Amino acid sequence: MGMTMTQKILAAHAGLDSVCAGQLILAKLDRVLGNDITSPVAIKEFSKLGKDSVYDKDRVTMVMDHFAPNKDIKAAEQCKMCRDFCNDKEVTHFYDVGQMGIEHALLPEKGLVTAGDVVIGADSHTCTYGALGAFSTGVGSTDMACGMAVGKAWFKVPSAIKFNLTGKLNKYVSGKDVILHIIGRIGVDGALYRSMEFAGEGVAALSMSDRLCIANMAIEAGAKNGIFPVDDIALEYLKAHGAEEPKIFTADEDAEYDEVIEINLSEIKPTVAFPHLPENAKTFDEIGEVKIDQVVIGSCTNGRLEDMQIAAEIMKGKKCAENVRVIVIPATQQIYLDAMEQGLLKIFIESGAVVSTPTCGPCLGGYMGILAKGERAVATTNRNFVGRMGHPESEVYLASPAVAAASAITGKISSPEEVMA
Repeated sequence: MGMTMTQKILAAHAGLDSVCAGQLILAKLDRVLGNDITSPVAIKEFSKLGKDSVYDKDRVTMVMDHFAPNKDIKAAEQCKMCRDFCNDKEVTHFYDVGQMGIEHALLPEKGLVTAGDVVIGADSHTCTYGALGAFSTGVGSTDMACGMAVGKAWFKVPSAIKFNLTGKLNKYVSGKDVILHIIGRIGVDGALYRSMEFAGEGVAALSMSDRLCIANMAIEAGAKNGIFPVDDIALEYLKAHGAEEPKIFTADEDAEYDEVIEINLSEIKPTVAFPHLPENAKTFDEIGEVKIDQVVIGSCTNGRLEDMQIAAEIMKGKKCAENVRVIVIPATQQIYLDAMEQGLLKIFIESGAVVSTPTCGPCLGGYMGILAKGERAVATTNRNFVGRMGHPESEVYLASPAVAAASAITGKISSPEEVMA
């Protein structure tokens, strides 16, 4: 029996001719990633291993993004521990305030991941890099410590679900709507420890921002990873960002999948995930009037330039609704700069929104937009669990940048067509 794309990458990194679902393997790592929350635990565990240096100072990466710029003394101490460790171990890719961005937007932008890589990160949304044709997955901080020490990690080879994409997205429909539609269809455990492998003619109709968003939220369906084929669009992106030479793996014709799910992109509508799970997906023919208190446009899921552009298109010349706080967070310094040069930040500010330095911030209830009891937010983030963005009796509604921007203008959950009509 043939292998899936993910299985081929893992076999190559394990030095094996083939692998099968359920097999335990020890694979070489191309990159090990941590942030200001998870890295301190990994650093403490690393110190117990008796290693004087990391396995490769060019392939360990730490990004200070969750609570940076530091929100309090504890956050400052965490970042200092990471800073001191990276200075001591001469880690090349350490990104602090001024150079950092939200990690899963920053690494592709910096060309630190290429097709065919195996990447682990002590952050669940490390699966983002599957958009580039890499096998990437989130791990615990102890696994990160071992990865930093020896450059290898144990994996159980996942089985896979194939998503065959056809058609193309309609205006104001994006990758966020696609992945919310899929999670709504299969559930938050529908791909548990399986690979979500996307294929079909519809892939070519998705931008890299769409693919990065979709792969990012594979974990919200319980997946081990999400992965896209390496086509000309992906190769052009990798080249433009100075990534290493890609190693292209393709699924065998006779690859075995647990199931094949057909997705017609042209049939997908703007979608919102209601509290308190990403699977609670609804389209606007199912949504009544839901007033909101806050809008957040940003995160590792939807803080890219394309996301800023579509939000600005909808908000241009309009004012945010009274009593609605609107927070825009470009995902990296480069995206912030590009948005500024394109006049997008001016549009946001003139509409009544605030623009933040790159940070994960409110997504995990960190800072820059914590919700009070009873408040509701529309957010382009990836999770809407109980208390995710603040008070346990607050509510988070997940949506695309287009829906979030439209909702910012009306003060209630709204479709882009309603605002742009």
